[in-house]
Amino acid sequence: MNMHFPGRWIGGVTLILGPVVLCAGYLLRYLSSTTALTPQQQAWAETKPFAAYGQLLAYTSAPALLTLSYAVFALGAVLIFPAFIALAQRVGSGLAFWGATLLVAGLFARLYFTGADQTAFQLTEVLGLDQATNAIMKEYVDISYGPWRVPVWASVGQYAGSLLLAIAAWRSGIFGTARALMLLLAGGTWMGVLKAASIPDVLVTVLLCVALVPLGTQVLRERLSAPTGRSKVLSW
Repeated sequence: MNMHFPGRWIGGVTLILGPVVLCAGYLLRYLSSTTALTPQQQAWAETKPFAAYGQLLAYTSAPALLTLSYAVFALGAVLIFPAFIALAQRVGSGLAFWGATLLVAGLFARLYFTGADQTAFQLTEVLGLDQATNAIMKEYVDISYGPWRVPVWASVGQYAGSLLLAIAAWRSGIFGTARALMLLLAGGTWMGVLKAASIPDVLVTVLLCVALVPLGTQVLRERLSAPTGRSKVLSW
């Protein structure tokens, strides 16, 4: 019996749910910001150097909606962790394992940023919006980088890891050029504290769903074919 983590069921389910929940998180973060803020408030937020100003203002306007959007986003980051491992195991190369490891490091960074987000939101309830915003923005760089800058360095793993895993999946024939590019594009989304989501973030995560969900269904049905070697340039 193959007992390698994450296994057939965990791997298959998270290959399906991970990208879908993450995409829902991006969509909710985009919609929550646009819904919570008036056009005048959105215009004000766009004049600021960091998205944090608008996110803190949005939270004070619709705390339940912002909390939901950030929670779903964090859940997506958790669920997609075993999905990346399952993909790397299917590819089976050292390059794939390096890519998955770096991607998981990026997910750890996302969870750190989620904790910083939640702390910032709670400060607005204790100190009020203006005082909390001033305090957070005064220390924004140190908060975002984290202790000894470990989180910010870990976040680089998302960009490097998606590139390595996409190349490995393409070389093995698990992904054609199209799905490899989808994985690579999804790895280019932002990282950091109190970031605002956009329509392009949602779209590239939809592409990640297109790339991973079919593989998840194949894993659950045990209908995976053996890797066929390097894909053609024009391939699925």
